[in-house]
Amino acid sequence: MEWDRWPLERLLDVRIRDLGLRLEGTWVESCIDELYSELGKRGIVLRPHCWLSDEWFSPTNVPGIGIPFYLMHPRLIRLERKMMLEAEGASRAECMRILRHEAGHAMQHGYRLHRRPSWQRTFGKSSTPYPLSYRPKPASRRFVQHLRAYYAQAHPDEDFAETFAVWMQPRARWQKRYEGWPAMKKLEYVDALMTDLAGTRAPVNTRVRAFPVSKNSLTLREHYEEKRSFYAVDFPSTYDAELQKVFSAAPRHAAKELAWRFITRHRVEVRRLVSRWTGESDFTVDQLLRDMTGRSRALQLRIGGRDATVLMDFAGMLAVRSVHFLYRRRVSIPL
Repeated sequence: MEWDRWPLERLLDVRIRDLGLRLEGTWVESCIDELYSELGKRGIVLRPHCWLSDEWFSPTNVPGIGIPFYLMHPRLIRLERKMMLEAEGASRAECMRILRHEAGHAMQHGYRLHRRPSWQRTFGKSSTPYPLSYRPKPASRRFVQHLRAYYAQAHPDEDFAETFAVWMQPRARWQKRYEGWPAMKKLEYVDALMTDLAGTRAPVNTRVRAFPVSKNSLTLREHYEEKRSFYAVDFPSTYDAELQKVFSAAPRHAAKELAWRFITRHRVEVRRLVSRWTGESDFTVDQLLRDMTGRSRALQLRIGGRDATVLMDFAGMLAVRSVHFLYRRRVSIPL
């Protein structure tokens, strides 16, 4: 494609719909084929239709999957990483994990599973509002662990999608992995439910494609301005007190390293660690780190203890703060 050699500033002014992107013939299409094969081996008739959009999602009431356009070209993957510090689904393994998760949503939508009393007893009510943020419990055994962020804990729909994705693995694997966990009851429920649905067609078979790239008139520049704004965070002044618990302004520590230099030195390490712990985007964690660096500098804070201890205390505090910004947009398509 001609634009793949253009300088960054010129590329950013291209409208997304003018990039000429197609799903057909790409490595992502082969991942979709693999997903279809896995569904077929389990007797599932539904084949979620897939299309290019601006992010990963399965719209409510639609048994399909939107796939982010940046996965269609190496240059766009690099751009996504440059703008957002990560490119979700850019490896085959991660792409398959997300596809299995989104296939769970598509199954729920296609077969209207959330209307079943047994589904509601197992996972809760789908009508429960999505939280703007949630604080996951990493030690909880009531939920499976598939995608990062302990995402199953966010909402009943996510609990089902994550459980379905784990169920798609060989039975011996999840039976061993979750032996003795309360989450096993959910896996056994999904196992029985999928057995009942084997060979049956989904009553909802719409082929609606929400927010397709073919109709996206935003330039890449506008797209990333919106996306970066969406994942940006406000840094309350109340966090100053928390920074002062980790670092020190006491005169006896005047000879110690300045906190802002310490944070800068460990920035990449802390960002990766907190992102892995919480599942929050690298971009959002980096925003918090940037703000904390600035506040630490303004407060003239310094290291008050051993580097290793301070590093873990700081990372722990940042993790707690970052979960408040965990949020994923869910799209509803009325039928």
